[in-house]
Amino acid sequence: MTGQPVLVFDGDCGFCTTSVRFAERRVGVRARVVPWQLADLRALGVTRERAEREVLWIEDGRVYGGARAVAGLLISAGLPWSPLGFVLRVPPFRWVAQGVYRLVAANRHRLPGGTPACALPSNPGPAGSPVIPGSATSERR
Repeated sequence: MTGQPVLVFDGDCGFCTTSVRFAERRVGVRARVVPWQLADLRALGVTRERAEREVLWIEDGRVYGGARAVAGLLISAGLPWSPLGFVLRVPPFRWVAQGVYRLVAANRHRLPGGTPACALPSNPGPAGSPVIPGSATSERR
C-alpha cells in the first residue's frame, strides 16, 4: 500500500474519537482518518484484534501501533510537531512514550470522554497471558 498514510482508531471509544478530532483540529493530521469499525482492515494489513487495542499509523505498507503511531502522526504533521515525533522514536523517549501510551490505553474508559464501551477487550494473549495494549510488534514489514 502506498500513497496517503492512514490513521486507524477506535470509533466506538469516546476518548479515542475526541483525541483524534483534537489532533485533526490542532495538529493537522495529514492522513486519511478512519475508525477501525469502518476500515477494510485486511486491505490495510492489520487484524481486528490489533485495531481494537491500539491506534494504528499505516504508511508505505508499514503498520505502526501505539506510541509509534502517534510519532508517525506528529512527524507527518510537519512543524512544529515533527521534532516531537522524531524524539518519540528514539530510546529512551520511545520507551517512556510507549509506557504512557499503554497506561492511557488501559484506562481510556476512565478518561474524559471515555465510557464503559472504551474499555479494552479482555481477551487473553498467547498461552493465556494478558494482552497489553501496544505490546504487539509495532512494525510489520
